[in-house]
Amino acid sequence: MIRAMYTAASGMNAQQANIDNIAHNLANVNTSGFKKSRVEFEDLVYQQVNAPGAATNATAEAPVGIELGLGAKPVAIARDFASGNLRATNSPYDVAIEGRGFLQVTLPDGQTAYTRSGNLHMNQEGSLVTSEGYMLEPSITIPSNAVSVTISKDGIVSATLAGESAPQQVGTIQIAAFQNPAGLHAMGANLFTVTTASGDAITGLPGTDGLGTLQQGFLEESNVSIVEEMVNMILGQRAYEANSKVIRTADEMLSQVNNLAR
Repeated sequence: MIRAMYTAASGMNAQQANIDNIAHNLANVNTSGFKKSRVEFEDLVYQQVNAPGAATNATAEAPVGIELGLGAKPVAIARDFASGNLRATNSPYDVAIEGRGFLQVTLPDGQTAYTRSGNLHMNQEGSLVTSEGYMLEPSITIPSNAVSVTISKDGIVSATLAGESAPQQVGTIQIAAFQNPAGLHAMGANLFTVTTASGDAITGLPGTDGLGTLQQGFLEESNVSIVEEMVNMILGQRAYEANSKVIRTADEMLSQVNNLAR
């Protein structure tokens, strides 16, 4: 009975982590480029009373054993990098990636970070930056007398200057991909950084090596499904409730044992 209490407690802790993750997904349902995640669980160690295959007599063996499980725990939070829907914004600096690539930005410490959120802006120097002010890598500067800006599917950024009819190329957007994007470190602000699990960035021009192409004037929406998260939340809540009932049942059984002597 005591074992049941600790086992059920581990299940409640695991479901708490599940609900926390669902809350994070739902909180970012309107975050452009956000990728949902799910908690993966594994069973804890087993207390072996009788081993499978143990001899029951001189000529026979037990076909199954007695192994009492001690609960569950969250073992990983896996991120789903499936593409979200594209939403038209009509902003000339917004870009969505159709494919597996990431935009590259330069952090204040010089480190490169990666993002699927393509809501870009122009800063006071004419450079394309993220909403946090991080510069696109390689940097692209829009001339101050530009009257229109075009970003092609293959990343070429062109600007038409005042008094001119032909656009001029002012830069090229490069994107990056990873062997294992699920191994990237999420640092917040829609940014990821490289880890040994993700592998090094594979950079290239949009439209090459399966990196994906760019869509100007669009943003990639979060890939969170509200219906799916609500179903997951109900299941997590019921699992939490069931584990709490196990603790209550074990407590009632202990109470009955204590009352035997009365």
